[in-house]
Amino acid sequence: MNVQIEESWKKVLQKEFEKPYFETLSNFLHREKKAGKIIYPPGTLIFNAFRLTPFDRLKVVILGQDPYHNPGQAHGLSFSVPDGIPSPPSLKNIYREIEEDLHIKINKNGNLAGWAGQGVFLLNAILTVEAGKAASHSRIGWTTFTDAVIKCISENKSGVVFMLWGNFAKGKKNLIDPSKHLILEAAHPSPLAGGAFFGCRHFSKCNDYLKKQGLPPIDWSL
Repeated sequence: MNVQIEESWKKVLQKEFEKPYFETLSNFLHREKKAGKIIYPPGTLIFNAFRLTPFDRLKVVILGQDPYHNPGQAHGLSFSVPDGIPSPPSLKNIYREIEEDLHIKINKNGNLAGWAGQGVFLLNAILTVEAGKAASHSRIGWTTFTDAVIKCISENKSGVVFMLWGNFAKGKKNLIDPSKHLILEAAHPSPLAGGAFFGCRHFSKCNDYLKKQGLPPIDWSL
């Protein structure tokens, strides 16, 4: 696997890339591609979140589960879609909550790279998926890797805001030191959650926390 990852991440994750499970994971993906399977996102974008949000600039983590499995949607950032692709339902609900929380109107482009560039790490716990098959790569080793990533952030940084939406993301809470970081929990923004996500006010809480540390708040308006 061609791991395209920013230098500050390479320093803290090099040992993970050298572990046997990561080689097994990489070999699995190569075999699937040789067999003609379509895998999202494209290989050059699997580590897009790591490329756009350097470890030393990371301020916020928004944890997703796995990439979108429909054509053209996944580009390596949780909840995000590339330019020109309609925003999926969960992202529409995220936008609605931001507008109500911060009393702003935001650009409805679904590409969240503008957040990533400000230090919002848009991490999916599973970094690849077979086309049309949700969660199809959930057991190939990605969660071992991304659990290590979350632990690495918790142990080596302080004052990070972790947004955990839905039961899957909340299940990662035990990897984070609450004495060093702000952990915000809410229902998943999916319409399947029946609107329970609304009113969480995570975006204003995040910015208030960052400002108390003397850090610039996130411009959520894209």
